[in-house]
Amino acid sequence: MDTIHALSSGAPPAGVAVIRISGPRALDIAGALIAPQKLPRPRTAMLRSIFAAKSRQLLDSALLITFPAPNSFTGEDSAELHLHGSPAIISAVQQSLAMLGSRPAEPGEFTRRAFENGRIDLTQAEALAELIAAETDAQRDQALGNAGGRLRDLAEQWRDRIVRLMADTEADLDFADEADVSVTAANAGALLLASEIQSALATATTGERIREGLTIAVIGPPNAGKSSLINALAKRDVAIVTPFAGTTRDIIEVHLNLGGIPAILLDTAGLRETDDPVEAEGIARARARAASADLILSLDPDNGNIINKIDQMAVLPGVRNSVAHISAKTGAGIAEFEHWLANWARQQIPPGEPALVTQSRQAHWLAETHDCLIEAADQPDPVLRAESLRGAANALGRLTGRIDPDAVLGAIFSRFCIGK
Repeated sequence: MDTIHALSSGAPPAGVAVIRISGPRALDIAGALIAPQKLPRPRTAMLRSIFAAKSRQLLDSALLITFPAPNSFTGEDSAELHLHGSPAIISAVQQSLAMLGSRPAEPGEFTRRAFENGRIDLTQAEALAELIAAETDAQRDQALGNAGGRLRDLAEQWRDRIVRLMADTEADLDFADEADVSVTAANAGALLLASEIQSALATATTGERIREGLTIAVIGPPNAGKSSLINALAKRDVAIVTPFAGTTRDIIEVHLNLGGIPAILLDTAGLRETDDPVEAEGIARARARAASADLILSLDPDNGNIINKIDQMAVLPGVRNSVAHISAKTGAGIAEFEHWLANWARQQIPPGEPALVTQSRQAHWLAETHDCLIEAADQPDPVLRAESLRGAANALGRLTGRIDPDAVLGAIFSRFCIGK
């Protein structure tokens, strides 16, 4: 197993840069960087001078923390260097690490090692990726739950119960005279498990909506002020605004934080009849995206739910009867409309515990587990029932990563940034 390193903090320059080292030679390499000084006590941050591998030139004074295996994130010997965050220092230290036998880490390699060494399961790895990408309170809270092992713990409990049902089914083959009683108990146990898993699966839609964001399509005729509204809500110029019809040709996506709920605002091409093939394609895409959006904001002056350009009318700003009266140009009514949007977003996310299921992969294997349990409950033959229960246990193994091909693991961990 190679020893690896990577910059785990943000891009330089920065006040502090953190370089992680993990692998069988991590502590030796860290010791070589600071020699003749001694390594600090495990999990204790100590100030040490960092020297170049060959010239022994002083590179920086940094905090060094060591994490001997197995008590580290990866489960391997690990170390962290908390350096001053200049590009020159980071580059020099990484060059010295390479000279001492460490190689740059691949994307997600630290997390994959944590998985392979049993420190986390696949649901926790996916939650860590979600946590890193979280932009809103709802995304953070949802990711934290599964990063702490909420789904993993449930899956392990379910798998243990399935294994006990399998053991009871195997016993049926030896004690045929008691089979009627045990079959009834096994059916009840399988159906109860299936019901619990179905309840978890019911959170998948909410989980995906929180992770991906609610979609809000802004539609209307050309020059209705769609792009101006997008810019007003985004608090920056993300869409081109001109007095000429047909400026917006493709869909522009803007991420919003609506009171802690993530949303994606879609600026679409103005809806009108046109002979321009490029504009026509933009209009077709706009109609398709609007059809699948969670909310449509229509700036149609005759039949829309947003009345824009009130600066040109004798109309007061605000939201009345679910119709927003605003001026995207002057900002009148925008604050009230943002408050209305935040209330709408909160209504789309059921209150209570964050969703358990957040990924389509998780939903697939839980659905497979559920179907196998229903199949087991319908099987009077203990041999066939045992086979269905085995399928349910294997599906849960796929969920947590106990059983998974390398190709699937590679696809999951490649989504991580380098250094995580």
